[in-house]
Amino acid sequence: MDLVAFVPQLGGFLYTIASFVIALSVIVAVHEYGHYIVGRWSGIHAEVFSLGFGPVLWSRVDKRGTRWQVAALPFGGYVKFLGDADAASGKDAAVMESAAADPVALRRTMHGAPLWARTATVAAGPVFNFVMSAVIFTAVALSQGVMRDPLTVGQLATLPQSATGLQPGDELISAGGVPVPSYDDSAAWDAFRDNVPQQQPLEYLVRRDGTEMTVDGPYLYPPHVRGVAPRSAASDAGLRPGDVIVAVDGTPLVSFDELKDHVEAADGRVLVLDVWREGEVVEMALAPRRTDEPQPDGSFATSWRIGIIGGMAFEPATDAAGFGEALAAGSYQVWAVVETSLSGLKHMITGAISTCNLSGPIGIAETSGAMASQGAESFIRFIAVLSTAVGLLNLFPVPALDGGHLVFYAYEAVTGRPPSDGAVRVLMTFGIAIVLSLMLFAVGNDLFC
Repeated sequence: MDLVAFVPQLGGFLYTIASFVIALSVIVAVHEYGHYIVGRWSGIHAEVFSLGFGPVLWSRVDKRGTRWQVAALPFGGYVKFLGDADAASGKDAAVMESAAADPVALRRTMHGAPLWARTATVAAGPVFNFVMSAVIFTAVALSQGVMRDPLTVGQLATLPQSATGLQPGDELISAGGVPVPSYDDSAAWDAFRDNVPQQQPLEYLVRRDGTEMTVDGPYLYPPHVRGVAPRSAASDAGLRPGDVIVAVDGTPLVSFDELKDHVEAADGRVLVLDVWREGEVVEMALAPRRTDEPQPDGSFATSWRIGIIGGMAFEPATDAAGFGEALAAGSYQVWAVVETSLSGLKHMITGAISTCNLSGPIGIAETSGAMASQGAESFIRFIAVLSTAVGLLNLFPVPALDGGHLVFYAYEAVTGRPPSDGAVRVLMTFGIAIVLSLMLFAVGNDLFC
């Protein structure tokens, strides 16, 4: 083995693992803190708050008698309340029996607390995940601002065509003779983009310091790589944000749409890309992959993709977003993740899309490393998306998950009595088997898809 060549691979592996552990630890800590704090507010005593499983690496007991600990296996966590037999909140018969004679002691247990307190405590974990995601998305919206209207040139992208008459602050009136509409009017913008002639250079009519003038600039949507999807053909080939794909199989490109047409027409055949990077042209080969993409109507479309995100030849100038506007945008993004996840699950169950869309811990770890390598904002946004997915997963009505406990509580609310201990034990065993089977299936996807 070439040890010199192995060192960068080892470094990349450790970076991926570290990114995964950080992302998962943040999400688990927020989820479990939701259970803990609402349980405490509800009068239920928490005995243990654990980040991770297995041997305890560090612990301390606070003034309320709760032991806070960090364990060796950072792949989850739990809060053990008084009266719980295990991390899945099974009933400890001995503790409950000893507390039965003392109403005050019984009230402090998870299983002796009122139904409302148990329901709120269990539901708080997923709710805190959703809230964290909304806070992150809102903060991102506040930092990014809203696109200025009329469309105004911000920071220009670094492109092979370095000479351009466009300048930051220019307001675009027309591009290639086609009037520039408001970006908020999606239908008008789509028509505008389709009608702009794909030529290099492109003539722009701009307003600069109150004066209208005509200048030449790059095509509005060049084949410029703004982002690279994790675990994609582009990522595996080594494409990076900032790259410009100037040719495919020797055919020069002007627009991102031309690149998209080549990818779709290849039907999975290997493509040779000429990539401009920091003043030099390098050659890369990759094969497009079939990708299931969510559509606005909730369906999915399967297309050939290489896994890159394009954009304009410049960053549009923005204005500060109002807090209400940013909060609405952040909340909508949480709902969009939930809606897309449920739609994807439905389409996988019906066979409309491949079950390879379900990633396991290996895939999530790879994605964590890839997003972290693209910068702090990408990594934090990924944490927000993953947090929403974790919150949603925990609400599924499967025994051993939070949603399963909520189903038990709903049964108790309707019938006036909880399910029998024997029935709960059987259902919990069944639920754990389902969760483990799903995890094994997802790991199989990571290894073989």
